[in-house]
Amino acid sequence: MKRIAIIGSGDLGQQIAYHAIVDKQFVVAGFFDDFKNTGDEVDHIPVLGKIEDIFSCFENNLFDELLIGIGYKHMTFRNKLFTEFQSKIPFATLIHSSCFVDHSSVIEAGAVIFPGCLIDQHVKIKANALLNVGCCVSHHSEIGSHSFLSPRVAVAGFVKIGDNCILGINSTIIDNITIVAQTQIGGGGVVISNLETSGLYVGNPVRFIR
Repeated sequence: MKRIAIIGSGDLGQQIAYHAIVDKQFVVAGFFDDFKNTGDEVDHIPVLGKIEDIFSCFENNLFDELLIGIGYKHMTFRNKLFTEFQSKIPFATLIHSSCFVDHSSVIEAGAVIFPGCLIDQHVKIKANALLNVGCCVSHHSEIGSHSFLSPRVAVAGFVKIGDNCILGINSTIIDNITIVAQTQIGGGGVVISNLETSGLYVGNPVRFIR
């Protein structure tokens, strides 16, 4: 099995490590975290160093591929990290074995798909996107790079979600919808028309807040 390193040892990083190990997809070589000391352990996994140490550790063959465990509160930083390292270090793709992923779908590097997700025909999950437990993305839809889908998000067919979007828990997107980049949908939000202005939307149907 390949050895992955995870940027960020907080809750999300630990969750990614847990599924990678328990699902027997990867060996987790360690974390990189600017707020921990090299040699510390987090959930029995070593901290290999800080973010500035990533490339030297890769050159020294301490890991094979990289994943980002930085959560939705730091979307700009997630994007920055992926952009910084994508040309230097291979990114892993983690798809839990309990997911249904149609053979016609495309899952790009750095994507993380947690247990129980359903990825239908001709779906595209772009780089460094994360789908939390139980998400459903229906046919011919696209999830933008670095976007973050919370548990139980339902995306209907022919939907295009832009980059750096956050979809709250149990949010629903009806078919043939386009959501502009850098948009956040609050928990339980229902999107029934195109969202063309970046910002926060809540409600059923969603309305623009700020």
